[in-house]
Amino acid sequence: QVQLVESGGGLVQPGGSLRLSCAASGSIFSINAMGWYRQAPGKQRELVAVITSTGSTNYADSVKGRFTISRDNAKNTVYLQMNSLKPEDTAVYYCNADLRTYVSSWSYDYWGQGTQVTVSS
Repeated sequence: QVQLVESGGGLVQPGGSLRLSCAASGSIFSINAMGWYRQAPGKQRELVAVITSTGSTNYADSVKGRFTISRDNAKNTVYLQMNSLKPEDTAVYYCNADLRTYVSSWSYDYWGQGTQVTVSS
């Protein structure tokens, strides 16, 4: 069984910063890409940033230059440093991991429960 647990969300003023963390635990054999998605009310879930096991990254155009994704492979943890936050960044942020467990020959997508980020004055 695998769990992805996010932390670090909250309320922040425009221009402020937050750092999200997501730790994967359980019978994990290997983790490929890890990423962050977000879903605002009334909108579809969208990719924010993704990082591969070798450290290659990709960002949504809307967050380039403001957000930084990183990971600690030894801790099975991915981070999202969010700077210069805007009201339009308000959403529930979900952690995602493409990983393989010890009981499977294939990798699958796993999701965290989500953490609320609200940017408001």
